[in-house]
Amino acid sequence: MSNTVVQASAELFRAHGMTTIFGNPGSNELPFLAGLGEGFDFVLGLHEQTVVGMAEGYARATGGPVLVNLHAASGTGNAMGALTNARYANIPLVVLAGQQVRRTVGQETMLANIDAGMLTYPLTKYAHEPLSAQDVPRALSQAILEAGTSPAGPVYVSVPLDDWEQEALADDALLAQRSVRTAGVLPPEVAAELVAAADGARSLALVLGPQVDAAAVADASVWDAVVSLAERADATVYVAPSPARGPFPTTHPNFGGVIVPGISSVRQRLAGHDVVMVLGAPVFRYHRWEPGDYLTEGTRVWHLTQDPSEAARAPFGTAVVADVGRAALTLAEGVADRGTRRPARQLPAAKTSAEGMTGTEILEVLNAHVTESVVYVNETTTLDLDYLERIAIDRPGRYHFPASGGLGFGLPAAVGLALGDPQATVVATVGDGSANYGITALYTAAQRQTRTVFVIVNNAGYGALAGFAQRMGVPDVPGLTLGGIDFVALAQGYGVPGSRTTTREEFEQAYRDALAADGPVLIDARVVTG
Repeated sequence: MSNTVVQASAELFRAHGMTTIFGNPGSNELPFLAGLGEGFDFVLGLHEQTVVGMAEGYARATGGPVLVNLHAASGTGNAMGALTNARYANIPLVVLAGQQVRRTVGQETMLANIDAGMLTYPLTKYAHEPLSAQDVPRALSQAILEAGTSPAGPVYVSVPLDDWEQEALADDALLAQRSVRTAGVLPPEVAAELVAAADGARSLALVLGPQVDAAAVADASVWDAVVSLAERADATVYVAPSPARGPFPTTHPNFGGVIVPGISSVRQRLAGHDVVMVLGAPVFRYHRWEPGDYLTEGTRVWHLTQDPSEAARAPFGTAVVADVGRAALTLAEGVADRGTRRPARQLPAAKTSAEGMTGTEILEVLNAHVTESVVYVNETTTLDLDYLERIAIDRPGRYHFPASGGLGFGLPAAVGLALGDPQATVVATVGDGSANYGITALYTAAQRQTRTVFVIVNNAGYGALAGFAQRMGVPDVPGLTLGGIDFVALAQGYGVPGSRTTTREEFEQAYRDALAADGPVLIDARVVTG
């Protein structure tokens, strides 16, 4: 019995468990969507950036590759901002874009995707437009395996709309049986060298990144291993600059906080340590321009990563490319126990203001009402350094932040996480500036009745940029203030109930009510700056 390209592709997606599709359809995509058959769930987003953001959240929750459907070049262009976050967070997205009828692409007809394979470069690991309809299923198989193979990341395939109805190859049935595994075990001699470095350190620092948290979501023993490693080696544990995830319990006595993403700030934070081991993070994702030397004299850096590119592009350190989760287990078992245990961490009280509620008071309220089901999404750049200092992250997969700083992450990612883990209550704190980039995610939240609490931390402007302007000595920058945006009315227009708060007491009551709700809720929390 003959099989079409779309039928062979659908079978491939089913074999990989990729039956949830995030998309916003266009004319080029209709033959694909109509031909998939039963068993697929199409999650509609009203803008392509929101679509990719939701898919990223879903992939973070489920850990597997996720199918995204975009509309030709224009839809792909709308999604590029969100792809920057997915790329640097190592999110396995298979982005499938529709193309015009194959014979008309060279004519640059309306909605033709010219040089489609280059459109998303360098934000995708693999980008391709098959040279024949019969190669579409194989190309999709390669894309799925590329997306999920370490280091994971988004891939892009453009398919002409008339390819789907063509006859597929009989051998395409073999594609559904394919898999790729990576070992990446630390060789014994390398493990011994790392253990010796940790044991011989006068003051050991562990700098952990998102690969640790991702590994711990897949295998909870990795979380226990990094805790054991820190305790046995009496190491201070820092979270690497610009963290996309929470890789260590923030309540632990050995937790030293998040490192500020600037060259001088990193050097100063690590200055008291003679040995620094970076696990599962780049060395380093700097942001602020702080010229100076990378390290103080006498500091030795070891770098363990699953990403060969991260290892190669770092400006200092001895790098080892290996499976970070298994490396953590090996090191925890191998290091000597120094027998030292530290006292409990004490958090400073939240800043207060006579003029109104502060951002740190919001974090204090969130922390006072934490439950086992709560997962946090943070896109409040004015609070990013405070967040992991003040919020109790005590298990893997609990904290999520945009890896590349692309705005519009928070609301869509929260919806995707909730869809990927229906047992979770996803709490998204999002700045009022950032919220406007992904506001259409509220529609999907309302339609799907996701368990999401959207907290708009509203300071009536781009607060993080105002802070940067002060540090850079350019305080008179236009366009940094916002006013008059009614987020409650916007939420209600999309079908999400909302309320507005101006005091800590009002916010705490609204947050309690939101946690008790069955579906999505938005809180417009007005805060004072400074």
